Amino acid sequence: MYPTPSQLLALGARAGDVARVCGPLSDACVHYGITTPERVAAFLAQVFHESGRLRYLKELWGPTPAQSRYEGRADLGNIHPGDGSRFRGRGLIQVTGRTNYQRMRDFLRRDVPNVPDFEASPELLELPQWAAYSAAAFWAAHNLNALADAGDFDGITKRINGGTNGQAERRALWAQAKKLMA
Repeated sequence: MYPTPSQLLALGARAGDVARVCGPLSDACVHYGITTPERVAAFLAQVFHESGRLRYLKELWGPTPAQSRYEGRADLGNIHPGDGSRFRGRGLIQVTGRTNYQRMRDFLRRDVPNVPDFEASPELLELPQWAAYSAAAFWAAHNLNALADAGDFDGITKRINGGTNGQAERRALWAQAKKLMA
């Protein structure tokens, strides 16, 4: 079943990161139907971009000027002092903001056992199981299998990122992943 350790390594992940994430990532892909070559290739390209090739399960924090703008953002549910940093991007697709941590918890609890309260303990989204499941759940919640089936990679990027940030790297990863899945 996809993805295999050798595929993750071939996409540029480090061996230690593959060992840590591959099992949960494969399980999450199966759980959410990310099981065809087209779906897996698109999913891995996005996940690899967002997580620095599986290296970062938590957003690096400066804070940068962009990260400073997380603070006080009602649209992210960051309504308490410190929420910007507390609810920084986590998981393989970088769930960001108190509201999105709540939504992820609630979405996963529909059909995954023992989902913790990510709002109460945001750092749990950094654990390999929840980092992988949150990425696959985000994919499912945003109906990205349908876009992958249609080959609409730009549409996938826009749903994940809100724009086309990092599109050149995402497309290069997608091309490479498609070859690996063939």
